[in-house]
Amino acid sequence: MPQAIVTSPLRHSLAGLLLVIGLLLQIISFIPAFSLTDLASYVLWSSVVLLWVDIPRRTRWQAGILAVVGLGLTVSAAVGYEAEVDWARVLTGNVYVVAMLLGVSFIGLIGSEGANNRATLGRTGFIGMLQTWAGVHFLGIVLNLSTMFLVGDRLARQGELKTPQLLAINRGLSSAALWSPFFASMAVVMTLVPDMAYQQILLWGFPLAMLAGLISSLDLRQRFDLSDVTGFSLTTRSLLMPLIMAAWVLLFHWVITPSLSIVSIITLLMPLAALMSRLWWSARSGVRQLKQHVLVRMPLMRGEVSLFLAAGLLTIGLSTFIEAFMGAEWTLFAQFGVLQAISCLTIIVVTATLGLHPIIGISVLASMLSLQGSEQTLFAFTALGGWAIGTSVGPLSGINLSLQGRYGVSGYQIMRQNIPYALAMFGLMVLALAGLARVLA
Repeated sequence: MPQAIVTSPLRHSLAGLLLVIGLLLQIISFIPAFSLTDLASYVLWSSVVLLWVDIPRRTRWQAGILAVVGLGLTVSAAVGYEAEVDWARVLTGNVYVVAMLLGVSFIGLIGSEGANNRATLGRTGFIGMLQTWAGVHFLGIVLNLSTMFLVGDRLARQGELKTPQLLAINRGLSSAALWSPFFASMAVVMTLVPDMAYQQILLWGFPLAMLAGLISSLDLRQRFDLSDVTGFSLTTRSLLMPLIMAAWVLLFHWVITPSLSIVSIITLLMPLAALMSRLWWSARSGVRQLKQHVLVRMPLMRGEVSLFLAAGLLTIGLSTFIEAFMGAEWTLFAQFGVLQAISCLTIIVVTATLGLHPIIGISVLASMLSLQGSEQTLFAFTALGGWAIGTSVGPLSGINLSLQGRYGVSGYQIMRQNIPYALAMFGLMVLALAGLARVLA
């Protein structure tokens, strides 16, 4: 029997349509002859207005404050310092990031059911936690937040999730921010520092992520009795889809469309691949699932969309005000080396622990820096490390809020349990930053 479409209020459905229209407008903007990013920003912000009352209160407060401050700084720069402001583009900050998030969300049309069917419960103990971390990590590099629910729901069939299982899920997904080209973290830094060298990020970020999995599992073995804690295991076939997606992205980047950034390629390729795959197997069920995704699931991304758009507005407003007030030549650091990178990493992690999303610290710092050449790569890796650590320990990060809403765990409990892990990862990041800075020098 075909699955019924889950209904949603008309306002949610309209917002879902606006989100997909904004995504399409941004994809069209990849064609040089068209420039529809301004229009895409208006459409995406309109969806936020429709969904505003449904956004979780803490996220709504954060997004609202960011937007008001960003707009206030822009107005102050224009009125108080007679800065030239392109008002038509004030709302375009982070549109590329939001479009990529929306595009990647379509992968759920491929991955959710299939991944769950091919997943099996793993062993207990240290190996079980390592399996859980690896399953979440390698599925999460493409499926993002949806992976937590795939793995968590599967483990929850055995009963209420235990703290080690929740921590393994949290750490497996957050550490993917260190290197995955499909993650929002990568989209943010690629937008802020477009000349970063992704090859260097991959060279340092992937091994660091693998160390994160080992450290996480050892930490859980030391602090918890894992004798009756079941892990999550994946078959080889389960990893095939993420590998294929990554290969296609690299093929487009290096051969087919070298002029497009990786962010743009992912934004274009992910929904296209998902739709073609789903419609190939069954046109009727594909259309039904597409309708449910657009009208029901996409509006559920309201918190992420509002926060990223508001952070983009803050970045534009702050950079405009700083340039007007301090002059175009002012920058937070005269040069960006390892000490400056460690300082920025500390700021991002501390503010995330206090409850701010890492994108806020990253965006504010980027607006105060004038990065040249290899400095962009060093800052990019700093931001990715701050994101990976900050989202694991931050009580109000998207990962922890999702775990809290789905499985009833306290975000502050996860924060307390993750502090030793965060400190260990911070130390490894400092060493990695020192090594990367030496290579880039």
